[in-house]
Amino acid sequence: MSFPTIKLYNTLTQQKEEFIPINSPLVGMYVCGPTVYNIPHIGNVRTAVSFDLLFRYLKYVGYKVRYVRNITDVGHLENDSDDGEDKLLKQSRLQQLEPMEVAQYYTDMYNAVMEKMNVSKPSIEPRATGHIIEQIEMIEQIVNNGYGYVSNGSVYFDVNKYHQQGKKYELSGRIIEDLIANTRELEAQDEKRNPLDFALWKNAQPEHIMRWNSPWGVGFPGWHIECSAMSKKYLGEQFDIHGGGIDLTFPHHECEIAQSEGATGKNPVNYWMHANMLTMDGKKMGKSLGNSIYPTEFFTGNHPLLEQAYSPMTIRFFFLQAQYRSTLDFSNTALKASEKAYKKVINAWRFMNTIVLPTQYNTPSISLEKRIQDGIKGLYDGMNDDMNSAVSIAHLFDLVKVINSIRTGQIDIADISATTLQALSHHYIVFVRDILGLLEEKGKDTNMLEDLMETILHTYTKAKEIKDYTIVDIIRSGVKKQGILLKDGKTSNSWDYEES
Repeated sequence: MSFPTIKLYNTLTQQKEEFIPINSPLVGMYVCGPTVYNIPHIGNVRTAVSFDLLFRYLKYVGYKVRYVRNITDVGHLENDSDDGEDKLLKQSRLQQLEPMEVAQYYTDMYNAVMEKMNVSKPSIEPRATGHIIEQIEMIEQIVNNGYGYVSNGSVYFDVNKYHQQGKKYELSGRIIEDLIANTRELEAQDEKRNPLDFALWKNAQPEHIMRWNSPWGVGFPGWHIECSAMSKKYLGEQFDIHGGGIDLTFPHHECEIAQSEGATGKNPVNYWMHANMLTMDGKKMGKSLGNSIYPTEFFTGNHPLLEQAYSPMTIRFFFLQAQYRSTLDFSNTALKASEKAYKKVINAWRFMNTIVLPTQYNTPSISLEKRIQDGIKGLYDGMNDDMNSAVSIAHLFDLVKVINSIRTGQIDIADISATTLQALSHHYIVFVRDILGLLEEKGKDTNMLEDLMETILHTYTKAKEIKDYTIVDIIRSGVKKQGILLKDGKTSNSWDYEES
């Protein structure tokens, strides 16, 4: 089977590279999932949607993808460092619950948001606490290879030893000597040979609830080791793609590379990909700045910075309108524009699902044929160029204009060849539904709505035929209150979601 030439931006080499899987058509992809100590934030959602797009596209073009997205439920300490309290333990103490109760609650919440956003489930969703044995085994390999050392019951990765072997922080481009010079004094630094050494295993104090036996005493794993151990278990010592938010580039992903190389002697990942951050009116989103908004608040509109509620598909479309590596700025103006644009796309999608092919065709319009063919090609050109959904959506709207002109009669459908018309219908429907992952937002009520609108349209058409304009106006105004517009056509009437 032949595959399109797909180029992906590799953070490791800081350039776009042709995607060539290690064992085509099999593809191994690992993406860092959430630390389940709190409500999922909107940054989690953008990262998930970005790699869902990649997952969907790779599958669409024919690759067999094993997609692993982890759940961090132990070892992620405050400030992403080796000191402080475990984030999950802190939350369990505040809520007076068992840690696994907290982890399960927020895992369920995260997955519920993912479902609303139509994010595909990963092939495997491993938890850190379910892979303690694998983490201990990898730490033992690292220590045996001379890259780790034991100190007071904890185990640390020896960054200097790693550096002396000619290794460096290639993902972030940071210089180790500069980092050492700027490292602040932290608790447990006296256990380390070097301030930059990071914990592979931490000795557990008596009050630490989450604890396991290990060759070095009772303790718990560091934050970084879980991803190295779980990706190795499910994808092998070397695999194709590792993704995550850009904030994980340093230190998390740098540490992953160092650990994996320290354990196996091999570079673990061929393509490192990172989704960029979100801003709000030009400022970084964060709790400390008072502009952090949770996904559920977007869905309900219950936040002082929001002028209205925004549906999950509006948010998904908003994400997709920008390429995943670009900074994306939230504003009510931008979200309202995305809401309108999403409805245009879905209205055209609904029409293409019900289009009736003509029984006779005219001589095809060469310019129209080329416009449609160029639009279809552009959909995939954008995706092949580092998942540039912004470019793909621009071409999608070129096709929306054609589709809307067919609906209104400005373009005679018979002027399009059967081959091109079938291609337009197929690629538009598939690209919107299967690749962009956009759904018509009526959920379980979709069939009921379609049946109801069919009845309403029948009554509306009959009222127009007998010129009962009082009934016509009542029906029009009634459905408009529900966000639906009735459209009069030359041969039949139809309805759309209101776009403004």
